[in-house]
Amino acid sequence: MCAARVRELNDAFRKAPHSRGKVCLTRSIAALPLSAQLAILHRVMNFDAFTEDNDPYQEHNFGAIEFDGEKIFWKIDYYDLACEYGSDDPSDPAQTTRVMTIMRANEY
Repeated sequence: MCAARVRELNDAFRKAPHSRGKVCLTRSIAALPLSAQLAILHRVMNFDAFTEDNDPYQEHNFGAIEFDGEKIFWKIDYYDLACEYGSDDPSDPAQTTRVMTIMRANEY
């Protein structure tokens, strides 16, 4: 697996999640008003504060943002095309479905 390729695919997915994978919101995020959900998604899509501490494998698959005084996490996981098992090769989009979960930090 090539970390640079995984990072490239994760960045592309995060910036345009509607066309490159699936986005899941936890119940508490989904219960927010639509305007809040969209604001959170916008911040996730534009996230670029990756550091050695929050991205040790340089895959850009996790981040944290602040919204309305609360810490929000997002996490990208890699599944097979049927979303039944983990992907054998996250650097290969032909065999990987990316799933990004957006949650409150206390739900992690």
